[in-house]
Amino acid sequence: MDDEGFDPDDIPELDQPEPEPSGPRSAPTEGPSFTAPAPPPAPINWNLLSAREAEHEWLQLNGWVNWLRATYGLPAAIIPPMWHRHWELIWELSALHTHWLTCYHPTRDGSAPLLWHADFAAACNRLRNWVTINGTKLQYDRPTRQTVWPGEDAREEDDQETRIDDRDADFVEFAVADVRAREAKEAAREARGSG
Repeated sequence: MDDEGFDPDDIPELDQPEPEPSGPRSAPTEGPSFTAPAPPPAPINWNLLSAREAEHEWLQLNGWVNWLRATYGLPAAIIPPMWHRHWELIWELSALHTHWLTCYHPTRDGSAPLLWHADFAAACNRLRNWVTINGTKLQYDRPTRQTVWPGEDAREEDDQETRIDDRDADFVEFAVADVRAREAKEAAREARGSG
């Protein structure tokens, strides 16, 4: 989206049916002209997605997050450029995205968007807390620090901040690596099952 304003072409595809025409509401129950709306989306469990599902969800979530931050003018203190490198932000933003899709689904009543905005305000506070804890910034990113509990092995993590030169290229690199890792796990499961 450029700085000139809202461009409806920048909104991610939502696979929603065309709105019903105004007028009497007698929905036919049979016949070729009746198309029931798709059901609202189910929550995304990133731990269970196949490689193919993950690729689709990464693209959908990235497009929606870009739309969200531009539409609401959100600062990096709420949605930082490297949100995709922090699972606490991925889970929060993914849940918010699913909630948005559900509240704006054509089967919902007209007050559902108000519910989404109330929950969005609460989510912004949580996002701000996650960003404060993990330390990612507008120009620099570092992995989220993990507290080592007594009895656990110390984790060797790169605690260095990395300058963000090309956020979009980093997102593509991250998503491709995630999809390939899922493909490798799927291939290993298939090999165990066929052997």
